[in-house]
Amino acid sequence: MNTRQHVMQVLIALDQFGNSLLGGFADETFSSRCWRWSRDGVRDWPRRIIDGLPFWKAGHCQRAYEGERDRLQCPPELRGPSA
Repeated sequence: MNTRQHVMQVLIALDQFGNSLLGGFADETFSSRCWRWSRDGVRDWPRRIIDGLPFWKAGHCQRAYEGERDRLQCPPELRGPSA
């Protein structure tokens, strides 16, 4: 794992920790949770705020959800066949 990958893993871990402190699943990022909220009609405003931040690319929350679904934050041997 190179330095950039290591930094990303630490940021993902902090994001997941924060999400769990706010009542979410321990292995899910807050962005992924916001996408599920929006998709399920629970609340849309958190996704719109996160996706609107200038340092994120458009569709960040959906891509975060898809990455969680495909287990892209895990080591390659722990990912499913679809990853």
